[in-house]
Amino acid sequence: MQGTIMPPPAFHVMAKPTGARCNLRCDYCFFLEKSRLYPGGTFRMSDEVMESYIRQTIAAHKVPHVTIAWQGGEPTLMGLDFFERAVAVERECAPPGCVVENTLQTNGVLLDEHWCRFLAEHRFLVGLSLDGPRPMHDAFRHDMQGRSVFDRVVRAARLMQKHGVEFNILCTVNAVNSRQPLELYRFFRDELKTPYLQFIPIVELQEHAGPRQDALVTARSVRPKQYGRFLSAIFDEWVRRDVGRMFVQFFDGALAAWLRGRASLCVLQPECGQGVALEHTGDLYSCDHFVEPEHLLGNILETPLAELVGSERQRAFGRHKASSLPRFCRECAWLFTCHGECPKNRIARTPDGEPGLNYLCPGLQAFFRHVDRPMRIMAGLLRQGRDAGGVMTILAAEEAAAQGEKTGRNAPCPCGSGRKYKACCLGKEDHVWPRTSRTSSSSGVTTSALRT
Repeated sequence: MQGTIMPPPAFHVMAKPTGARCNLRCDYCFFLEKSRLYPGGTFRMSDEVMESYIRQTIAAHKVPHVTIAWQGGEPTLMGLDFFERAVAVERECAPPGCVVENTLQTNGVLLDEHWCRFLAEHRFLVGLSLDGPRPMHDAFRHDMQGRSVFDRVVRAARLMQKHGVEFNILCTVNAVNSRQPLELYRFFRDELKTPYLQFIPIVELQEHAGPRQDALVTARSVRPKQYGRFLSAIFDEWVRRDVGRMFVQFFDGALAAWLRGRASLCVLQPECGQGVALEHTGDLYSCDHFVEPEHLLGNILETPLAELVGSERQRAFGRHKASSLPRFCRECAWLFTCHGECPKNRIARTPDGEPGLNYLCPGLQAFFRHVDRPMRIMAGLLRQGRDAGGVMTILAAEEAAAQGEKTGRNAPCPCGSGRKYKACCLGKEDHVWPRTSRTSSSSGVTTSALRT
């Protein structure tokens, strides 16, 4: 293999045991077309590739916790026996003190009692794809005959709750559900009662794009300003009543930046390249969104996984995220949290015509501007060793004061300390709520226990 081999950084492998094969035909799916890379293929991972993936991943991580990730296509099409064999391999090759955690991303259609008992027994973390209430979910997600799968997906969620399977919701944000953010959020919170949410914006490039910005993407893609309004509306409800009870991955990732930490969410990191994609054949690609011949790193049956991930070629791929930023981004006030978002979405031009601007930029800027003060409050609370949920008390007190209400002497102090107002901030000149500088150091703490 050409290029300088460096020790592998921390990395995450998204294994696709069925390749692009799926039992649904979602309109916006970007991965179905990847089947063209393997004409005539079986689209079933062999036990040889599966064992090599597991053994090499565990060997390459010198840490006590290792994640084995299964994605697709639809990984449950492999059948339960494949995953039973995988768990057996993990038990066999994990060294003493090493905890192996499996994650499974699924559309949920095939999950039944047997699956859920297995997932619970082996403590799988499941990502369940669901785009909101029935009309929103059915807008673009359906089976091969165009029929709704909403009831089967909700049934899967109920079964996982019954068996104690930990799962989070993977919800795309598209042209339909982005118009009703609170209905969508409350459906997950109040009806489905799922506390962990991941939002994935749909930015789907048109084959024949016109000169206007909107002409770059398909009609089902979310529009930039609408995406900003969607995130802001949900954030406003979350930050006033749900901090510590609902966990939104994008909010937690952004908060890490206000703490001057490193977001676990790759799109908000300065560089990428730490999340590679493994096809059913053993071929390893630079990223799930760049499964193309020019980004093929090699095959793990021929070259060790650690060498492929640590290669100069892959490291250059990761550095390109920062080095290719246009000046407009480099001079932006929100660079510290955005970092240009995902490179796959950099299809627009800056106001002065420079290419490489993220299509979602106007919405992202509006969102970061909107949440700046609540984020600074939460960051301040966390630096003081206090619960970020104190922001809810602070904002409620400020809004009450704005309406002419006063805090009673024996009421909880609006600063969120947990003490009575008279024993805390009453009568003190310096009792402003926590305000922090963006240049402060960070502990890297976030509000969420969400694992991805």
